[in-house]
Amino acid sequence: MGRFITFEGPEGSGKTTQMHLLAQYLQVQGYEPLITREPGGTPIGDRVRAILLDPAHEEMAPSTEFLLFSAARAQHVRQIILPHLAQDGIVLCDRFADSSLAYQGYGYELDLEAVLSITKFATDGLVPDLSFYLDLPVEIGLRRKVGGDGDDWNRMEQKGIAYHQRVRAGYRAMTARDPDRWVVVDATASLSEIQAVIQRAIEERELLQAGRRNG
Repeated sequence: MGRFITFEGPEGSGKTTQMHLLAQYLQVQGYEPLITREPGGTPIGDRVRAILLDPAHEEMAPSTEFLLFSAARAQHVRQIILPHLAQDGIVLCDRFADSSLAYQGYGYELDLEAVLSITKFATDGLVPDLSFYLDLPVEIGLRRKVGGDGDDWNRMEQKGIAYHQRVRAGYRAMTARDPDRWVVVDATASLSEIQAVIQRAIEERELLQAGRRNG
């Protein structure tokens, strides 16, 4: 099997930028990583993404939101991620199941056991080999988004400060429970400093044994 590496973090953490920088680094090293994202990653998932992030859908119930994320994720795993891993490829994913636990589980305070159970079904039990959590204070992250970083302002980002603080606390709880899988990175550092931490973690964990071109 290949290697599955995910990037997680609150709004404005810069995870998407860091994922693409890592992809460039891996390409120089002779690898061909697959870059994907959630929600989305497939034609079906992209249509679900448009529904989920549309600011007009203010009436969406937390349980509906979580189930839509899970549906898109199930398609993503089976159509894109698992087939690539089966070919010994490297998959870099901008958000995965941990986002649902953080945003819908901790953020909305949905039943965590239910979230975990449905997520296990949706992902066929797939767990990343390594997850980077880019951490920064909620207020800083939201200011970055308002300032124009990343995608346009969406339905998830317009929720209140208390919600986003619960999301951050959820991420911190997850990283504390599974330190072998998670690498926590200070997202207030410079782009180059953050990328250096990420590349060092990849090298130290010897994850670059899969996905190299020409063997």
